[in-house]
Amino acid sequence: MRPWGILGAMLMAAGVAEAEPAPLAAYMEQARVQPDATVRYGAEPSQVVEVFLPKGRGPHPVVVLLHGGCYRKQFEGLPQTSGIAADLARRGLAVWNVEYRRLGEPGAGYPGTFQDVAAAVDLIRVEAPRHGLDPSRVVTLGHSAGGHLALWAAARHRLPADSPLHRPDPVRIRAVVSLAGIGDLDGQGDVFSRACGADTFPQVLGDPRRLADTSPSELLPTGARVVMVHGAYDHVMPPFTGLEYARKARAAGDAAEVVTLPDAGHFDVVVPTTAAWREVAAIVERAAKADP
Repeated sequence: MRPWGILGAMLMAAGVAEAEPAPLAAYMEQARVQPDATVRYGAEPSQVVEVFLPKGRGPHPVVVLLHGGCYRKQFEGLPQTSGIAADLARRGLAVWNVEYRRLGEPGAGYPGTFQDVAAAVDLIRVEAPRHGLDPSRVVTLGHSAGGHLALWAAARHRLPADSPLHRPDPVRIRAVVSLAGIGDLDGQGDVFSRACGADTFPQVLGDPRRLADTSPSELLPTGARVVMVHGAYDHVMPPFTGLEYARKARAAGDAAEVVTLPDAGHFDVVVPTTAAWREVAAIVERAAKADP
């Protein structure tokens, strides 16, 4: 069985909408689009960013794209998100498509995976002149596990100085679009683990005390506007999980909303040929191009 067989079977057995939700195969088997540039932020094979650039000199708003895949190496990531990265570039947005160390690779989990995301995001400031990027207009866009990392990236400026994940003067995130992402690792970890495995967060975190600097809900308020997007038929992270996180964010003083897409499952939101993706792309474009 392919490594994604169990997860795919669970999702396809979940039910049928008026328009059939996209299966895992529609996500995994997408054709790869080559980036305009590749940037390394470390020596490890996965410490790389693929850059997709719009036409014109810029400076362009930047979308930091973080793929999902249960934090596991076998689900790949950059090939499957290259199509939506290219689509966003056609809409006038620079895309910073981030790879990071995942379970199955040396150094993955805590703190390595989080340190990778932080280092990749902060490299935007360094690379901005070369690629025509605007470091003052950065939004994060993440799917599933990447949705968690997108929320965390917007919250990491609140980390205490003694945290292994702390970096001085991090690039600030103005908005987050989380696609079926998990914002509360403690309260919703069991939901996510039903699809990705009960050992997922024990492997990623190693110690439950690390929730304090890895769970976005523990780091509120962030000051970033948040849009939690869920397919109505998503059985990995159903819409109620986004509603719960948005309530917490608003209670802490942040702007947060939830968008539920009819007839969509877990993968429609990251397949560029779907109606769900077109709605997501419009949300991202508004967030990235909005006035401060």
